[in-house]
Amino acid sequence: MIKNSIYMPPADKSITHRALILAAISKGKTKISNFSACQDTLATAYCLIKLGVKIKLEKNSATVYGKGLYGLKKSRTSLTADNCAATMRLLSGLLAGQNFNSVINGKKILSRRPMKRIEEPLTLMGAKIQLSQGKPPIKISGAPLKAIKYKLPIASAQVKSAVLLAGLYANGKTLIKEIYPSRNHTENMLRLFKVKINIGNNKIILNPREPKAANLKIPGDISSAAPFILSTCLIKEKSIVVRNCLLNPTRMGFIKILKKMGADISFKNKNSADKIKTGHEPYGDIKVKYGKLKPVIIRKSAIPSMIDEIPLIILAATQSKGTTKIYGADELKYKESDRIKSIIALIHGAGGKIKYENKTFTIQGPQKLKGGVSINTSDHRIAMIAAVANLLSEKPIKTINKNCVKKSYPGFFSDFNKFFRK
Repeated sequence: MIKNSIYMPPADKSITHRALILAAISKGKTKISNFSACQDTLATAYCLIKLGVKIKLEKNSATVYGKGLYGLKKSRTSLTADNCAATMRLLSGLLAGQNFNSVINGKKILSRRPMKRIEEPLTLMGAKIQLSQGKPPIKISGAPLKAIKYKLPIASAQVKSAVLLAGLYANGKTLIKEIYPSRNHTENMLRLFKVKINIGNNKIILNPREPKAANLKIPGDISSAAPFILSTCLIKEKSIVVRNCLLNPTRMGFIKILKKMGADISFKNKNSADKIKTGHEPYGDIKVKYGKLKPVIIRKSAIPSMIDEIPLIILAATQSKGTTKIYGADELKYKESDRIKSIIALIHGAGGKIKYENKTFTIQGPQKLKGGVSINTSDHRIAMIAAVANLLSEKPIKTINKNCVKKSYPGFFSDFNKFFRK
């Protein structure tokens, strides 16, 4: 194994989406440093450009010249969200309150993703939304919006964000109640852009006003770093320091579970408490060493804080001594692939065992992965997990469609091979 020890993950994708959108409708010029330039975030940027926003994209940054709350223009053509559900759902909330009509299309994978979950609250606010059997494309007829009180039926940061963005155009205060806390980047970003928002007891109250431009630096993406972190936990005599990584509590479920499993992980926040209060994200360094893993029980309430990393936890569970159970992860069905089927196929293909019954994963470990298989997936997360599984298998696990990682992390395989190679 190569013994590089310092790893710098790419910029956080979720935060980049929100920074672009709020900068576009703010007053003034926003500089976004450490910009995440992947297929997903570029889809958001190009949609905003079609809506009349000037965005200057450079190697590691983006400058957005805000048009103000009511400065967007009707696109001459339909908007293309590529295969990014975040782009489609967040822009739907943004466009619901405009004085023009819009159409948002998606490519093959996105065309299968459910969109009724945003149609319901936006319609309650007065928006006019048309779907094709509950799925894209989305046709939005701009309309005056009213504030609502809305209880999210599922823990979804994207649905929550769509309602909050629409709430900027609504008459009155919008109130959202969550069943479980989901990632709170939109709330933080609104505060950073000087929009008044009150949060407490799983309730969010938005007081609409025009955002004001604010320069910011995007921290490293903890979801992109997750395969590196898990690989280090599983390989003896290996250690790594993840520099300037997001440490937002709503995204730390993966780290908390690994520590509970016995991984040797510590982290230190680099951002000041005062900056965090104003909406800047907490970030810092994560130190990881090998640690012998034990099984865990993961309840449904913990799923939103690690939804992208659950398949990695399942792989970790195959290497722990005992039985791991994961409850209530059925939302995995609605990702870039049905990740329940995808992770089961990966583990079974590699010679491991896993059960999924009554919305519950059961994994008995430790297991030896034989490997000797090829994985053909269009899901970027599954391709990354296959790279980790390959380190543990007796024979190679080959990923055929490696280009799928361009969706979130174009340089993944290059970076991964610098740290881990059989």
